[in-house]
Amino acid sequence: MSDDIGEEREIFLSFEAVSDAKVLIISIAARLAGMHPQTLRQYDRMGLVQPGRTSGGGRRYSERDVALLREVQRLSQEEGVNLAGIKRIIELEGIVGDLRQRVAELEVELMHTRARLAQVEAAGFPRRDLVPSNQHRTALVVWRPARKDGI
Repeated sequence: MSDDIGEEREIFLSFEAVSDAKVLIISIAARLAGMHPQTLRQYDRMGLVQPGRTSGGGRRYSERDVALLREVQRLSQEEGVNLAGIKRIIELEGIVGDLRQRVAELEVELMHTRARLAQVEAAGFPRRDLVPSNQHRTALVVWRPARKDGI
């Protein structure tokens, strides 16, 4: 057994990439964020950070949650932003992230569409005897095939 039972020790965790795994208990997350656990509970109630929950109701935080808590603290202390403003900033950053992801998806789709169009054009389509028209017509044209008897 160790002689330092009951003593506080510094805990340092190193992550290669920001993780979304909700594995940190509140006391560890609070220590990593440089906050009191009660502050984390308050931020949870306000919706600033959404920790995972165990079946017993205990909070579990991810590395991404800890990074968010640090950003909340920075915005509050260094920038003087109130908690309502911080919540709005977090919401807007989430929207921006979603939009960036959607733009990236659309850029990939556009790239594939352009490649497909180039393939179709290389195959000789559209036919050169068809001319696209930019005029919008409102007339209804009914086509009926000719009968065998010529009428």
